[in-house]
Parts: sequence; structure tokens; C-alpha cells
Amino acid sequence: MTLGSEWWRSAVIYQIYPRSFADGLRADGIGDLPGITSRLPSLVQLGVDAVWLSPFFTSPQKDAGYDVADYCDVDPLFGTLDDFDALERRIHELGLKLIVDLVPNHTSDQHEWFRAALASPEGSVERHHYMFRDGKGSAGELPPNNWESVFGGPAWTRIHDTDGSPGQWYLHLFDTSQPDLNWEDPWVHQRFHEILRFWLDRGVDGFRVDVAHGLKKAPGLPDYTPPVLADGTTAGSMGAVGPAVDDADPPTPPYWAQDSVHEVYREWNEILASYPGERVLCAEAWVEPLPKLARWVRPDEMHQAFNFSYLETPWDGAALRTIIDDSIAAFAGVGAPSTWVLSNHDVVRHATRLALTGDHPQGAGVGPLSTGIPDRAFGLHRARAATLLMLTLPGSAYLYQGEELGLPEVIDLPDAARQDPTWFRTKHERYGRDGCRVPIPWEADAPSFGFSTGAGGTKSWLPQPAYWREYSRDAQLGVAGSTLELYRAALHERAASALGLGGIEWLDGYPDDVVAFRNGAVTVIANTGTSSVTLPGLELLIASDASAALQLPPDTTAWLRS
Repeated sequence: MTLGSEWWRSAVIYQIYPRSFADGLRADGIGDLPGITSRLPSLVQLGVDAVWLSPFFTSPQKDAGYDVADYCDVDPLFGTLDDFDALERRIHELGLKLIVDLVPNHTSDQHEWFRAALASPEGSVERHHYMFRDGKGSAGELPPNNWESVFGGPAWTRIHDTDGSPGQWYLHLFDTSQPDLNWEDPWVHQRFHEILRFWLDRGVDGFRVDVAHGLKKAPGLPDYTPPVLADGTTAGSMGAVGPAVDDADPPTPPYWAQDSVHEVYREWNEILASYPGERVLCAEAWVEPLPKLARWVRPDEMHQAFNFSYLETPWDGAALRTIIDDSIAAFAGVGAPSTWVLSNHDVVRHATRLALTGDHPQGAGVGPLSTGIPDRAFGLHRARAATLLMLTLPGSAYLYQGEELGLPEVIDLPDAARQDPTWFRTKHERYGRDGCRVPIPWEADAPSFGFSTGAGGTKSWLPQPAYWREYSRDAQLGVAGSTLELYRAALHERAASALGLGGIEWLDGYPDDVVAFRNGAVTVIANTGTSSVTLPGLELLIASDASAALQLPPDTTAWLRS
């Protein structure tokens, strides 16, 4: 696809999770930047427009790189700055755009800023860069408030001063190794302006902003208890989600979605606008309802925000029509495109998720308390249909590495192999996100399925299941009906028909469990029900089920030429 003005409005952006994409540096079982560079032609062949790289910065890797110790260097695990520069050049030579992940809510506890804070006295300038507070109780032995970490357990950890005596507490909405920055401190703003410019000067086209609804906290840091859902879990772990799905304006936790956070992105927008070309900001913001999320993409702030409300919508015709209408209306109201997504590195892969029943909180994974392992064939059948529906919607679309191969969530990882902080902080009650992060398979008959390309290959950092062989890229390339070829055909037609720049015209005369609309010259029919549906007498372009002809089977989507 040739990207024109405001390319981000309709681009298909491919997320690469570096440690799980391709190991080309040392054959140590961990993906890296040279590995990514070597595999870029496959993304051009797939038909995407841009690449988003999850963090590759210097980090102790307590949370797979989302604990940053140096924002302006590459972790030796992944290579060097020279390797990044080579990757950036190759991406642009191939006509792709490059988005990098930025983690502004917190740093690693190994960052020099936090080390300086620990070595400095209470009330010091260095302490002010983070969220240090005195504890409650007669001797400060209780945390400052009752906030819980997203990963489980308390969100506060007490330090010991340099003389060994118990000291203040610091806030960490995630792991203890990820102290929250104090965004009321102008010094923090200035440091991130410098970080933005460092990567913009190296040629990046934009940033995906981790926890973009975080950063600012409510004044006074008041206590907050998230509502308990029917399944016993709490709402709002990552988003401003209330106790009821149909609540028009659910309560906002004091640590998410504060109005003052928008000033940060207005500053960042000005910085990006000062560079030539069109640089973009994409928000990872778990915020509901959609009109509230749309505040992140007003004209002077960010350009995109992941539509997690869509990601979490069940495979149900009525629910899908509602969320599509609501999404387009909410984002159009501020002049922004909707940004559609079904999978990423934090959620259960949709080839598994769509076969599950019940609630599955973001970041929790599947099991060990879940019952049963979903049927892989059934999950993939629905996932293919859901993907075809998503790729016809106007706006931008994000794909997560391996979904083009139909990869399911890996549920049966050995417990000893698990690495997600959620697994440990919940005392093994939740598997966490490892199941969607298993390194992807490239060649069916190669060691580690071609993930490591060194002498003899090596085992991957998370073990790949034996059945990865059937999903490998070389086993699908050029094979009619394969998931890879379905994605390639869909991305080609999406570009050729400019579906990302189109609009929705709903079609009448279909049952409630059918989603039917026209986008330009393409008619889309998605059957979420249990009975086949008669297709209109139009040219069939693509179908998620090869048996679709005059009839559209259940859990199938078809594109037809209008």
C-alpha cells in the first residue's frame, strides 16, 4: 500500500514483540533487532504498512522490557544502537513506517533516576521525581493508601534509608521493580521531551505510549476499592471501568484517566509536529466509555488510541454492530480514526479468546483456575472470521505478530518456564501473559521452528509447543486456504479498495446475529449465528471459510464485490 497524507488514518500496523519474533544475533533463544531486520521482507510480503516495536531499551527485564533502565539505548540482549539504526534504515527502504514503544508511567528500579532517589533524603529533588510518600500508622508502618498493583498485591513498597532504618513508601502500579514517576514534576516532563527528540532524530515515525491513561494521579491519592465482578475479579485493573458494562459514565479510579494527563500529550504533540513528515502518537489507554477515550485523540493531542472496547466485544452480531457504530461516532466526533485491534502482547490471542466463555480479565491469561482448554480449530475458525470483519472497518488496524499464522494462546506452558510478573504476584493464581508471547514459528522442520537461525538453533526463551509446526510460516505460504494466505489476500484487497478510508453503510434484511454492511465497493457479511445465511448474488472476493459459496456458514465472514 502506498501511504499518503496522514498515513496513520488507514494504516495496517504490525506489532513486533522483539524477544519473540526472530533470534538473529547469538542464537540464544531470545529475539533481537538483527533478527527483526532479517525477517522484514516477510512483512512486506504480508502487506502491512508499518511496524510497531515493543520495548528494546536497556532493562533488567523484570517485565520483559517494560521496566526501562535507559530510554536512550538498546539493551545488549537485543543488540546495539547501530543495530537499531540498521533496522530503521531497512524499514524505510522497504517503504514501511516505524513506531517504537515508550513507557512514561514508570521506570525500572535500576534506572539512575530511581537509584539517585533512594540515595537521597526525604524531601529531596531526587525523591520528587517519583511517588514517594510517608506511611500511615504510628511509625509509618502502613502503606499510604489501599491501592492494588495491576499485577496483584499492594501498589506500595517501603524502602530502607541509607542508615538501615525503615523509610518512605514508593508507588508502583505494576511490579515492585517499576516505580511510578511523578508527573507533577516539570523535571520529568523535560526528560521525556529529550527522550522523544532522541528517537525522532534517529528517524522513528511515532510512538505507542504505554499506559497512556496513567501518569497523573488524583490529588491526595485517595483510597479506592475497585468494584467486584460476578466472577470474583475486580474491575478497572488497567482501565477506568465501572461495576456495570452498561454504565454510561463508570467511576474513574484515582490512578487512571485523570483530566490533567492531557497536558502531557499536548506538549508531545507540539514536539512531533516540529519534525518533518507525519509523526504519530498512539495511546494504550484502557478507558471507557468510548467518548471519554476519544479525549486522548483530540486534534492537539494523540493521533490514535487502541479500541479495547472493540477487542473485548464478544462474537455477537448485535454487540458488534453497536460497538462499531459507537466507535466510529466517538472518534469522528474529535476528527480521529478508530484504531481497531483484536490481539496484542497483553491479552489472550483472539484465536483462543473467541472460543472461550465467561470473563477473562485483561492480563490474566487463561488458567489455572479456568476450566477446559478451548478447541483450537473452533477458535481459529472464529478468529479468521473476526479478522476479516475487522479489516473492512474504516480506520487503522493493528495486527499482533503470529496472528497471521493463526497462532492460539499457549495455555499448557510448564510452570517452571513462566516469567510474567502476574504469575508470581498472584501466587500462581493467574498465568498472566506468557501464553501470547511464545516465539513464533517460521520453518516447520528447523530447530526452534526457525526462530533461532544460528548453528543448530536453540530452545526459545519460552518453550514452543510441538504443534507449532502446523502453524509455521513456510507451511502456509502459497497454500490456498491457509490463514497466512487469507491475511495476505485481505490486506491486498483492503489496500486496493481503500477500505481504511471508507465508511459504513448498514444493510437491512439480515438476522440480528449477522453483521452486514457496505464499505465502498465491498459488501461485508459476517455470520456470528448458528445457521447458514444466503449470500447476495455478488462476486465473492474472500471468505474466512472456503466452503462459503451461495451460503455463508456460521462463524464465517465474506467480502463481496458490490
